[in-house]
Amino acid sequence: MNVSSSATIAVTTETKELKDGYDLPVYGLANGTFYGIHVPALICICLSLICVISVISYSFYHQHISTFFHWTICERFAVYMAICDGLFNISHFSDHLHIVLTKELPTPKYLCAFYGFLLAEFVTAQNLLVSIVAINVFVLVYFRKKLDFGCKDYRLLVFIFGAPALGLTVAAGLGQLGPNGSFCFFDGVNGHVANFIFTTIFLSVITMTNIILYIISWFRIYKEVKAIKNPHKSLEASHRAAKTMSLFVTAFLVQWWAMATYGIWQWETDVPQILFHFVTTFSNLGGVLNGLVFIIIVRRKHDGMDSSSNTHDIKESTTDKQSTCTEI
Repeated sequence: MNVSSSATIAVTTETKELKDGYDLPVYGLANGTFYGIHVPALICICLSLICVISVISYSFYHQHISTFFHWTICERFAVYMAICDGLFNISHFSDHLHIVLTKELPTPKYLCAFYGFLLAEFVTAQNLLVSIVAINVFVLVYFRKKLDFGCKDYRLLVFIFGAPALGLTVAAGLGQLGPNGSFCFFDGVNGHVANFIFTTIFLSVITMTNIILYIISWFRIYKEVKAIKNPHKSLEASHRAAKTMSLFVTAFLVQWWAMATYGIWQWETDVPQILFHFVTTFSNLGGVLNGLVFIIIVRRKHDGMDSSSNTHDIKESTTDKQSTCTEI
């Protein structure tokens, strides 16, 4: 993802009546920044997709798919993140590649709307998933409890995928999806309401909420570590789980800070070109960032296994796979 409709409308002649996003010029052709937008985006998407494939392949190679819902919550979150990143990457790659090859926005309109639907669906699903992670960390640290995701995580999956799908179906029915001059997302002419709700309100609220939960959770961990010289095993387990899950929140903030900033900035004044490029780069690197988180999870799991093979004092009660990541 890179820019929204506000910049592209500015370069459209005032005398032309705009009916939909196809009446907007392809962003970047007039000022020579076309390839500077799309080529870095395609490179980042490809790197991200490689990481996604690696994470999923490694996960199911080393653990059987039939035991998936008995994996640790961090391992399952890593797979869910990779799935969201992968589907986002595939739809956005198709979109960008079409524009680069033809220098035109994807047609017919329903195809562009479909690209936009997939893009918004999996971005929103991932944002909701990271928010659930942040809430889970908070509840674990402050209340020593776990969120109940239901049998086979059905509550979690219905929420993160079902809620966006419902909202976007309504948006599609109202003609809010389509080209915005740069890619297929929310229509640059008719999709202002949906674009404002998503890029300004939703993403900003999610970002700020995650930052607040992240800070207060780490503050609680810091206070407990200082106050208790020899903490109980269960407390150590909670801290390890919280720290591991917090990595997903960190990756989210790195990936979406530019888009959240852009969403607020665009409604106040013209957005600097450099911010466009930050959005292009960071928002398309989700697979890479979450891949790094996955590597850390795997290394911590292996370190935990090495440690537990020498000291068998960590019992099942402190390593509940449904609620913590203490093995990691």
